Amino acid sequence: MGTTKSVAAGLALLASLFLSSAQAQNLPKIAEFYFDEDMAAKPVQALPPEQDGLVDQLMKLRERGRKGADATVQLAGIAYAEGRAELGTQLYGEALSSVSANSIQARSIHWNQGWDLYRSGDAQAALAHWGIAAEGVRGNAGWVPPTLALALWKLGRRDEAIAWYAAAARTEPQQWNDAARFPQLLPEWKDEERATLAEVQQAWAANPPAWP
Repeated sequence: MGTTKSVAAGLALLASLFLSSAQAQNLPKIAEFYFDEDMAAKPVQALPPEQDGLVDQLMKLRERGRKGADATVQLAGIAYAEGRAELGTQLYGEALSSVSANSIQARSIHWNQGWDLYRSGDAQAALAHWGIAAEGVRGNAGWVPPTLALALWKLGRRDEAIAWYAAAARTEPQQWNDAARFPQLLPEWKDEERATLAEVQQAWAANPPAWP
């Protein structure tokens, strides 16, 4: 039992140190266009969310070493959704420690944790994780401008949010010039998240920044 507690404490400390470092990092420089897809930008699901006994089945996957990192990330998401942020942070730290830091899998973990943190009310930490996920992309991924704009607007960094939104609008002007299209463009976002981005869109439309 003592060993288990020590490991858990170590993981929690590692996650805390990582987060402090991540929050100090800068966001990537804004590019002109963002046409690229990113395989890392999707929810990690070792098993279907509707599966019976999901948590028990995910624990078994971890024990067997099959899809271990994916199972850990999915469990972390469940923990955050249940309001158990400390456990979620611990599990994400464990998942990150089991994969290569420069891998697609690592960036996917950061992307997923960013959403869990944002939806738990910590937009600052979410922005840090999304920034790391964005830095490692080969090319300019389409998810980056609206996602970073969302977090920046939530944090009151409105000029930066508008600048990032402008990158999405430059890339696909017919898609991003009307917030009515957000449900189609952002189907996995919650209504309140799309509503927040609509505020960014309105501010951008009122005074679109020039490029560069």
